[in-house]
Amino acid sequence: MLLTEDRDFGELVYARRSSSAGVVFVKFPNRTRNAKPAAVVEAVAKLGARLRDGFTVVEPGRVRLARRP
Repeated sequence: MLLTEDRDFGELVYARRSSSAGVVFVKFPNRTRNAKPAAVVEAVAKLGARLRDGFTVVEPGRVRLARRP
């Protein structure tokens, strides 16, 4: 599982269909960065094993989970 703020991992997982144990992309603007740790912990606790092999985006007030095509 990779936790990152680097957008390029989306391309690696989808466009290039690279194998992955799962990617959690954290997308928080500077003004809301204080809320980031709690949001990530909440997403991981809520989704658990569903994060495996997926690409998850955690942003303020929203979590999106997608599977590779």
